[in-house]
Amino acid sequence: MEEKVLNRNQAEGDGYCFGCGPNNPYGLHLDFREEGERFVTKKTLTREYQSYGGTVHGGIVSTMLDEAMGGYLYEISGKRSVTARMDVRYRHPTPVGEELTISGWIDSKKGKFVKMKAEIALPDGTITAEGTATIAVME
Repeated sequence: MEEKVLNRNQAEGDGYCFGCGPNNPYGLHLDFREEGERFVTKKTLTREYQSYGGTVHGGIVSTMLDEAMGGYLYEISGKRSVTARMDVRYRHPTPVGEELTISGWIDSKKGKFVKMKAEIALPDGTITAEGTATIAVME
């Protein structure tokens, strides 16, 4: 499988994106790469991102899924995109302190709208959360 490392520092702005920005001291600093037809990163979160003891806050889970979907479109198209609708299915608690694999991919395209999917998996393959989104690519 071909892997392409992506340079998120080339994205417009000042690198302060909460999900991927390298300059945001409070951000997640997600560093994605392209693996075949997927946008993938690995991340181990600390207690600062938890909800109740040992579990990642649901808002952070949805942020990681959104970044895997919307960020992928930006990387492959070079065009800004906005999430028009997003649904998240929380299947299992997402633990802090464990390596997570976050991945996103294109499901289908119709005009300027792209249907995306994403998931968060534990090292044993357990899917903790799944996301679907409709994302509008800006012209």
